[in-house]
Amino acid sequence: MLMCRDLAEIASDYIDGELNGRQNLSVKMHLMMCKDCRTFIGNLRASSNLLSAHSPKRADEEFLRRIDERVAEALNAHTIGYSTQSSPPAAIRLSHP
Repeated sequence: MLMCRDLAEIASDYIDGELNGRQNLSVKMHLMMCKDCRTFIGNLRASSNLLSAHSPKRADEEFLRRIDERVAEALNAHTIGYSTQSSPPAAIRLSHP
């Protein structure tokens, strides 16, 4: 039988769906019998969802490639004499995809 402290140790893995079948079943059986752990899992899931909703998403690979190219162009332009310009070269003015 899974104890409350055991559930607390694997709660994040449970929420993320990373437990094997046996562990998942043990958690579900425990949650059926333990109101405190149901509350704990509910709060942890809500916190996880809130953090996910406000976390930055992974940037588009094409956008990252264009940034890399423009940085390289800007560095190259800087080394051949654009360092005296009053405004940055167009190569470093980024636009979103």
